[in-house]
Amino acid sequence: MNILSRNAVLVAAMPLAAFLVCGCGQQSADRGPDDLSLEELGPTVGSLARIVAPQPVKVEGYGLVSGLKGTGSAECPPRVRAYLSRYIRKQLPAGGRLDVDKYIDRPDTAAVLVEGVVPPMTPKGEYFDVFVSALPGTQTTSLEGGWLFETELKVPGSFEVATGVPADAKGPIYTDKLTDGKTDSRMGHILAGGKVLGQYRIGIVLNNRDLVSTNRIRNRINGRFGRDVARAITAGQIELSVPARYNRYPQRFVAMVGSLYLVQDPELNRRRITTHVKRLVVSQDKLASEIALEAIGNQCLDELSALLKSPDELVRLHAARCTLMLGGDAGLTVLREIALDKNSALRFEALAAITAGAARNDATAVSRILLRDDNFLVRLAAYEQLRLLDDTAVAQEQVAGSFYIERVTQTDKKVIFVSRTGQPRVVLFGTPISCRGNIFLGSADGDITINAPSGAEYVTIIRRHPRRPDVIAQLKSSFEVGDIVRTLCDEPLKKDEEGRGGLGVSYADAAVLLKQMCDKGAVQAEFHAGPMPNFGLNVKK
Repeated sequence: MNILSRNAVLVAAMPLAAFLVCGCGQQSADRGPDDLSLEELGPTVGSLARIVAPQPVKVEGYGLVSGLKGTGSAECPPRVRAYLSRYIRKQLPAGGRLDVDKYIDRPDTAAVLVEGVVPPMTPKGEYFDVFVSALPGTQTTSLEGGWLFETELKVPGSFEVATGVPADAKGPIYTDKLTDGKTDSRMGHILAGGKVLGQYRIGIVLNNRDLVSTNRIRNRINGRFGRDVARAITAGQIELSVPARYNRYPQRFVAMVGSLYLVQDPELNRRRITTHVKRLVVSQDKLASEIALEAIGNQCLDELSALLKSPDELVRLHAARCTLMLGGDAGLTVLREIALDKNSALRFEALAAITAGAARNDATAVSRILLRDDNFLVRLAAYEQLRLLDDTAVAQEQVAGSFYIERVTQTDKKVIFVSRTGQPRVVLFGTPISCRGNIFLGSADGDITINAPSGAEYVTIIRRHPRRPDVIAQLKSSFEVGDIVRTLCDEPLKKDEEGRGGLGVSYADAAVLLKQMCDKGAVQAEFHAGPMPNFGLNVKK
């Protein structure tokens, strides 16, 4: 799963309107003999057609949460209960038996509303965060510690309507306990809990729907991006496939298609390049000119090279990114200088551009250098890029099937980072990170205790059973923080299973304990938590 938070969106996620560069209506600087107005440069695909690309889509559905500590309720609107009963029965294995109504009535289950936003142009099988809330008017008091059964997610307003299911969701509910202030435990998130079920499609609808125009545009796109990228469906309608080079950056590809000039003429192309290079320097919308130049192709490299020495760092960034995406090595040199410049405000954009356009070895080399930067946000960005590149500098292991421990060795300062959006993960910068001896701390409710008296050879971790307070489990761990997290959160062993197992503590509780360990000096490391999901949903928080 390519989970991303990713600073790479700074390269990819430009507004889709950027491809309509012919209509931006901006005035150029004083025109020279080679300058043309945008209209004089000739028609682009974006001026002759409408590019239909998926936008963010809100989805929602009703589901059932289990595993609550008696904080659920039997209350459920009749229509929702009938739907859940049908859906759960369909999910049961062949021959499986379950009195669904009685299961819904149990105090450790609760009917919930699940909401999310599918990001634009997200491939089939990718994951996204979802928001879960107890149904209004029910006696459910908390969703903490619950697990959402697989839930269909549809476009709002299509409940009980026979329509497509663009996504589904399932997984453990994350109830944030790191934010200052009281948390509403009737609400929570499932980090990377939504899954896209359909493959998105990008279409082009021509203003003039004739076969000749359709074939001209299709052939022009394929001539620039490769065979079979564009396929004519009918007269006036074309379907696009994203080339492999732009798989991570489909929005950039869409913008380039819209900026693609239909008429090819060497002299006109020269004047187009001159005009857009000048506009890249003087225009407020430098991205539009960058995209237009990349769409023209590597014949722009000679004129772009002059901008790589511009005194304006923003101009250098755009010119270097365009140069690198067109295969020019000189762009990498400039972007590397910006990324490594501690005084630059464009370091993150430069780093993301290197990951997007440079050879893998070159990209990993820059990110590995930045793992030692003084600024934690820069180190975090470098780590994120190395994750995108599947680099060995990030060692990953899964815990309890629900989150990851990731160890980053090539950094000097010790930091524990926990994500709160995308794939849940505990990142240990500067490993190995170990607890000191003589520690005693625990959870706010007293259910979990971490103890290591002075001179102890191991850490003792104790947990009271969440539903049977008379039952106490105790396990030993080494002093290494990753091992402590595994001991806390791995699933307990089932009867007749061999091994150590864990205590089944949630990711949310482990995050709080890690923060406490850092705050109290049990671990000599900084603690950082990532931002919470931001769906743009109209929900109370």
